[in-house]
Amino acid sequence: MRLLLLGAPGSGKGTQAARLKDSLGVPHISTGDLLRAEVAAGSKLGLEAKEVMARGELVSDAILLGMLEDRFSRADTAGGFILDGYPRNLAQADALDKLLARIGQPMDFAVQLEVPAELLVERIAGRAKAEGRADDNPESVRKRLQVYESQTAPVIGFYRQHGQLTVVDGVGELDVVFARIIEAISPGHDVG
Repeated sequence: MRLLLLGAPGSGKGTQAARLKDSLGVPHISTGDLLRAEVAAGSKLGLEAKEVMARGELVSDAILLGMLEDRFSRADTAGGFILDGYPRNLAQADALDKLLARIGQPMDFAVQLEVPAELLVERIAGRAKAEGRADDNPESVRKRLQVYESQTAPVIGFYRQHGQLTVVDGVGELDVVFARIIEAISPGHDVG
């Protein structure tokens, strides 16, 4: 199963991806983790990304897509994967769709974890306090949510249009949200 997790910062994508990885027996691919691993390994794309980041710039879509293509070519993705953190905009969604079509691994589901904005602010602020992070104060979290709404939220429409989107209520106990996701991606469940 090839699954994409969508949702605002603090919606629980990473937490649920880890659980889904174990349940579905497919790797969880986080573009942030992938980028850090490629840089640490000193791969060709990792070195390119390191140069870009050293200049204080964002890593290009071409570099990220190259890293994803390489990752998707590994044997452990033959049965599928869970993708988290990419795509972040419509151009990336379109490029990912074309890449997956070219390699014969089209996305099965895009699951949007839906959580009200004020609860997201509470979750992230609580996580920041627990981890001692000053960068996740309520004001900065609201700014991140605004960026998400303007740039990433349109990706939801992309997957809805392609008949791959399913929306899951991301509020509740971890086990309850997990069960909702499993039900949403089960055979016979209506997507759209």
